[in-house]
Parts: sequence; C-alpha cells; structure tokens
Amino acid sequence: MSVAAIEPVVAEPQNEITYPESDGKPMGETGIHVRTTLHLYGALLNYFQRREDVYVAANMFLYYEEGNPKACRTPDVMVIYGVPSTPERRSFFTWREQAVPTIVFEITSKATWMEDLVSKSVLYARLGVQEYFIFDPLEEFLENTLQGFRLEGQDYVAIEAEDGSLYSKQLELNMRREDILLRLFDPITGEKVLSYDEMLAKVDEAVALADEASRSATEAERRAEEEAHRAEEEARKAAEEARRADVAEAENR
Repeated sequence: MSVAAIEPVVAEPQNEITYPESDGKPMGETGIHVRTTLHLYGALLNYFQRREDVYVAANMFLYYEEGNPKACRTPDVMVIYGVPSTPERRSFFTWREQAVPTIVFEITSKATWMEDLVSKSVLYARLGVQEYFIFDPLEEFLENTLQGFRLEGQDYVAIEAEDGSLYSKQLELNMRREDILLRLFDPITGEKVLSYDEMLAKVDEAVALADEASRSATEAERRAEEEAHRAEEEARKAAEEARRADVAEAENR
C-alpha cells in the first residue's frame, strides 16, 4: 500500500503594517515657529537632564492605536513620564511603551490653530494627557496667546492665569510669554529654565571671563615681578653708591 506524500502547509505571509516616521513636512510653518519649538524642547531637555524616567520629544509621530497607522498625531513638543529617557525613538507608540504623553504643547499656526483648539484637545483628553498647552507666538489666532488645560475626569478644564503666567502641576513650573518664546520659570526662585543653547552660551561666557581673569592675573604677576626686579636693582645701586661713598670718605680721611 503506497502512502501519498503529504504536502507541507505554508502559511500565507501577513502584510506587515507600516507606520511612517515622517510626513515630509517642515517642523514649523515659519522660522519663528521652528525657533519657538526648538527653544521649548531644549529647555525641557535641560530641565529633565538628570531624570532617566522622562522622555521629551519634538515633532515626533505619536501613534495611539495599534494596527491603525492613521491614528497618529505629531505634537510639537511632548513630555512622557514613566518611560526611559534613552534611547531616542523614531516614533512613539503608546501600546509598546505602555504610556501616553503626560504633557503636550502645540505651537499654533495658520494651518493648525483650529485643530489645536478643537480636535486635538478632544483627542488628548481621551488619551489621558494630563496637561495640554497651546501657544500662539505671533499673536495672530488666539485671544489669549497662551492657554492651558488640565485633565479633570475625562474633560479638560482651563488653567487660570496668575500675573500673566500659567502653572503646570506636572512640571512644577510657571510659564509665560517672552517675545516669541514660551518661557519656563521656577515658581520659587523666579529663575528661567535655560535651553541647551543658552546654557552653552552661558558656559562660553564663563570660560571667556575665566580666561580674561587668568590673563589679567598673569599680567599682574609679570608687572609685580618687573617691579620686584626694579626695586632689587635700585637697592643694589643704592648699596653700590653707599659703598663708593664710604670708600671716598675713607680716602679723604
């Protein structure tokens, strides 16, 4: 009795879902929007530089529904607590990280301001983003150019401004407008949270001052040495003159 050969069953390859990492669009509508975004991103990086459980991202795709590449937004800046600060990500997937952004910042522009106010606000509240801030650097679209919202239950409640500043409970910082920048401040000391570029500039200034002080000290040392040599030479000459005077007096005697 012959046995028929059994054909192996080959599984059909599954179509792998692709999650794009870029939409080919620039970071900001104008250079001002780019500068505003990068300053805020740099200040937050500097603020959290010693935290290994906080990730800060700018202009990064945020995917919030597994299997659906269309369920995506690109917050201008977002802060995520409870995830490793490194390595850098190409995109952020909420189901892989088991986390959603804690704070989101949107820099409004002509193309996005209505979406920032309405649809994004609804989405971020549904995802559980604890605080949401909208900033209009050119004062073109929002009556209040800096607006903040805090999640209470399932809805956002507006954060009341005090002396032109909004307080973030999640950051434990004040924020207010300074020209086209959204500045972060320590609520106790009032000191600004500097961006990386500003920190580097401050370091360069300190190094330059130290170099100048070193050069001044070196020059002072050189002058002191010259004065000491001159005084020593004067003393030697005075001693020589005194010796000659003694010899002459002896000869006269």
